[in-house]
Amino acid sequence: MAEHAAPGELGLSIIGLGTQYPPYTITAKGLEKFSKKFYPDTPAMQKVLSINRFTGIDTRSSIGDTNHPLVNGPTAPTIAELHKVFISDGVPLAVSAARQALDEAHLAPSQITHMVSTTCTSSANPGFDHFVARDLGLSLSLEKVLLHGVGCSGGLAALRTAANLCLGHSMRGLPARILVVALEISTTLVRSELDSIDVDQETRIGVALFSDCASAVVLSNSLGDPTPSPVYSLLGWQHQIIPDTESDLGFDAHPSGWKVILTPRVPAFTEAVLQPAYASLITSLPTPPPPTYTSPADYDWALHPGGATILTGAERALALTPEHMRASYYTYVRHGNSSSATILSVLNRLRHKDMDGLTPDGRGPRDRVIAAAFGPGITVETAMLRRNLARTGLQTPPDSEVASDDGLSAVGDAGAQPSPLSPAAARLGAEGDRGGAAFVEEALENPELD
Repeated sequence: MAEHAAPGELGLSIIGLGTQYPPYTITAKGLEKFSKKFYPDTPAMQKVLSINRFTGIDTRSSIGDTNHPLVNGPTAPTIAELHKVFISDGVPLAVSAARQALDEAHLAPSQITHMVSTTCTSSANPGFDHFVARDLGLSLSLEKVLLHGVGCSGGLAALRTAANLCLGHSMRGLPARILVVALEISTTLVRSELDSIDVDQETRIGVALFSDCASAVVLSNSLGDPTPSPVYSLLGWQHQIIPDTESDLGFDAHPSGWKVILTPRVPAFTEAVLQPAYASLITSLPTPPPPTYTSPADYDWALHPGGATILTGAERALALTPEHMRASYYTYVRHGNSSSATILSVLNRLRHKDMDGLTPDGRGPRDRVIAAAFGPGITVETAMLRRNLARTGLQTPPDSEVASDDGLSAVGDAGAQPSPLSPAAARLGAEGDRGGAAFVEEALENPELD
């Protein structure tokens, strides 16, 4: 039998994680290069490029550099062209992330009972999960679920879906070993977004935030053959909608891909909902947290880094510091916002030794972690996890060289990089000196967005 849960717990364990970023990075200069090459210098373009320099992101991970032929044609690529690259370049990333998770879980592909996947940057049939399962050699009788329309909250939505499937198998007395995969290829939409900025004179900041990534976890119930001790135990989750916000955050279909919808109301909505979402999560847990956990600041946090204003808003709403969200800041600064794949990457990053050295006031890592992400709707996904500190202190892999958009080498990795919080992260979180975040907030006061 697998390891039993403590009394009152659900018996759900994350026993393997994997993250795979692609081998290129894009800096703020990369977007400026596209703008100068293809578009006239207009007030809207100037405003977006100004925001681009102050997002707090040092590099965004990408499947190609700024010379990639897909985004250097006379017009923006079509959905068909985008999908072809999503499959050719994205699926291998997902396969790599999944293999990392399977290896850590000590599972053969044949032992996976279910697969729950998510993306918002492809909508073809069969879904990308079919090709990932095929390339991994998963069972032909594998039960698959592909979530669409959940955007940046997709990683936690997929984990929540996998958890309910696990519980269903537990009720039937069956083992469940569920592979959760999130894959996003966003940087190929650069020309489509810049087209809208140029033609409609809209201030669209998504083009300066999004990046490419695949992440995976393996979720197990407490039945069947022995499994490794958990990396995280999943203790509970909550899902809710902020009413009347459907037009504030989204990803609209278009002949040249998808168009990011992000209105200036989003940071205020997310900041306002965090405290009640936290309280709702705590009261929903089957077992109350230990008495040492009485406020949000007592936990470590894995918050989806949707943008600088999301992170700094969480600090204000929950009385947190950048160190509480150290893996979120790190991921945002080094890789950007990879939509649904980001939150699973943040959870993977959080457990590494260099992150454990960056805790608030040097208190050390906490075993209770709250994960949170926002998606279209606006949807709020939260989850409570217990981190197994006995499996802590993962050494970060050595640096590898990847290509950057300016032709120089840049430090890259397969999911983790060995450095402390970037100075950009410290600036974004510094009280009274929030740097780029403050600039972006001011720039977004009256933008013209869908």
